[in-house]
Amino acid sequence: MFNKLNFLVWVVVLLYSIAEISSKFEFTNIKCTSLDAKFSDFEYCYLRSINRTYKYMSVKVNLFDTPITKIKVNGALYKRFSGYRPFMYNVTIDACRFLRDTASNPVAGYLFNFFKKYSNMNHACPYDHDLIFEKLPIDFVNEQATKVLPFPEGDYLLETNWFAYDIKRAVVKVYGTLS
Repeated sequence: MFNKLNFLVWVVVLLYSIAEISSKFEFTNIKCTSLDAKFSDFEYCYLRSINRTYKYMSVKVNLFDTPITKIKVNGALYKRFSGYRPFMYNVTIDACRFLRDTASNPVAGYLFNFFKKYSNMNHACPYDHDLIFEKLPIDFVNEQATKVLPFPEGDYLLETNWFAYDIKRAVVKVYGTLS
């Protein structure tokens, strides 16, 4: 009995020390669509690869009807299974209320943590300036998607629908792969 248990412990220690499980997230595409060009429009929306290790996402939305005092955001996560299918989250929040107390919604807080350091959308309403998500690095997203709350491997789509005054104004779709 002792030899079998001792052997099993050594096998587990050996496997743990040899094989470290790691995941890697990569952006694959981003699509930004303005649904009301008189209200807002995207100045830019792109992924940029500087080299093999430094890649980032940048988005700038020009707002034409400021100040904005009522914003809702619907965020839905999809995973590709013969087409993109709903996966785990589909949350709609009152962004103005959420930004006053980011601890009020843990799921929205998790998604907000992906970009809050790289955005000027980190204060409560009203918004009287353009919205910018500047140089969100893949390394930061990789840390959030693999270590903070690990996800299974696969192709993902995060679709966000942006509403102002209860009218859908924009759609942003971020595609990525977790391997």
